[in-house]
Amino acid sequence: MSVKQRVEASDTPSHESVTILLPVLNELQRLAGCLETLIAQPREVREILVIDGGSSDGTQALVDGFAMRDGRVRLVDASPVDPEWTGKAWGLHRGLQQSASQSDWILCIDADVRAAPQLVRSLLAHARRTSIDNFSVATLQHLSGWIDGLLHPAMLTTLIYRFGSPGAATRDRHKVHANGQCFFSRRETLLRTGAFYAARRSLCEDITIVRRLAECGEAVGFYESDYLITVKMYAHWRETWNNWPRSLPMRDHYFAGREALGLIALLPLQALPLPTFVLGAFIGAPLWLLLLAGALFSIRLGVLFGTARAYPGRPWSYWLSPLCDLPVVLRVLYNALKRQHRWRGRTYVRRRGGTFEPL
Repeated sequence: MSVKQRVEASDTPSHESVTILLPVLNELQRLAGCLETLIAQPREVREILVIDGGSSDGTQALVDGFAMRDGRVRLVDASPVDPEWTGKAWGLHRGLQQSASQSDWILCIDADVRAAPQLVRSLLAHARRTSIDNFSVATLQHLSGWIDGLLHPAMLTTLIYRFGSPGAATRDRHKVHANGQCFFSRRETLLRTGAFYAARRSLCEDITIVRRLAECGEAVGFYESDYLITVKMYAHWRETWNNWPRSLPMRDHYFAGREALGLIALLPLQALPLPTFVLGAFIGAPLWLLLLAGALFSIRLGVLFGTARAYPGRPWSYWLSPLCDLPVVLRVLYNALKRQHRWRGRTYVRRRGGTFEPL
């Protein structure tokens, strides 16, 4: 069994430079906290580009205020969003276009992220140590309450069953995984492969980007870290239920038979063992069925204990999250089949080939 790697905390200076891309749309409530942690990054960060897709909540004034405090902060007006692109992919594309040619690396960050001061140097050190030039970091999750403690871990587990736990890199397009909240890549690689352009009609742009990189022969990693980055994805459990399942199926133009099989397998492997065991014991099902369901559920409990480290300050309800596996998996499968999605004020329709077009 190979040893899982992680992004270790490091404060070792580097001669390489980084541009941070932060696409936003009406993120005033979360943006200030994110920018406070980004301006605390060391001199390796050449610029912090906040790419605005047309906010109407005062985001621009907030960014201007941070730009007065730190000259590395710059607002990039990316409005209106190109009708041929989904919103975040467009923001990343425009940010890459505006990034300094002298920057060696691109770090993509979301507005809900809070980064430790050592984040950038730790990412650079990890790239030097592993020779992996494209990788994501698994963020530590802060939940909105006890109901979120039931739903969010069950949704995260759908990723573990399909992609395994973080800690390795691969060039296999079917196995690559990513977290768009913290994605690190060489600027030259992104330009050469057209990875952001490949995601222009995707609702899971982070996955499409790394699938494109793997298609071009690039190794892509996904790692946990030494408490370098935290996030609160949603302010309420209803947002978790309504929004995350939109991207969890990871349907894009690379989605094919193996990806579909991975989704379908969630039913027998994650969703059904517990209800099968309980119902089977009640009605007197055959012993082999009870043993099989019990074995599969014991694996699920192992995943539950394994993912606990992703939830500092987890609520008591975390330990009951397997009770939500069935509704969560059904929700993910429903969104995989759904052709029309609404996100950030725009409605998208899935076309043949897996691309999404805004109405």
